[in-house]
Amino acid sequence: MERFLGRYAETAYALLRIVAGFTFSLHGAQKVFGCFGGPGGDGQAVPLASMMGLAGLIELVCGVLVLVGLLASWAAFLASGEMATAYFMAHAPQGFWPLTNGGELAALYAFLFLYIAARGAGSLSLDGAFGVGRRRGPG
Repeated sequence: MERFLGRYAETAYALLRIVAGFTFSLHGAQKVFGCFGGPGGDGQAVPLASMMGLAGLIELVCGVLVLVGLLASWAAFLASGEMATAYFMAHAPQGFWPLTNGGELAALYAFLFLYIAARGAGSLSLDGAFGVGRRRGPG
């Protein structure tokens, strides 16, 4: 399989980053603007001066930055931390296993964004277009 799909690895990674950023930003839009039913399903936004409001702003802004690949490592690192915090504050007290405590999406996002933070924006990104994060050589 690697011989067949390996040549598309950079494009597949770019698509992973784009889709992850897009879906993460939707969670932020849901909290900040009340889109897609809002957090309680009632279409209401959460107060911005609250923990959920801060989470929504991080999700919206970092999601868009990861989506377009601008300052993607920094945005993904912040998003990863937010998702780890969400997991341990909201889900872990409900039980150990992510599948039973409702935290599998938070755990998955935390590790996905940690990988993006480590790898960088890659191709099809504004960081790539501007040369951000490229190695300049020794020294």
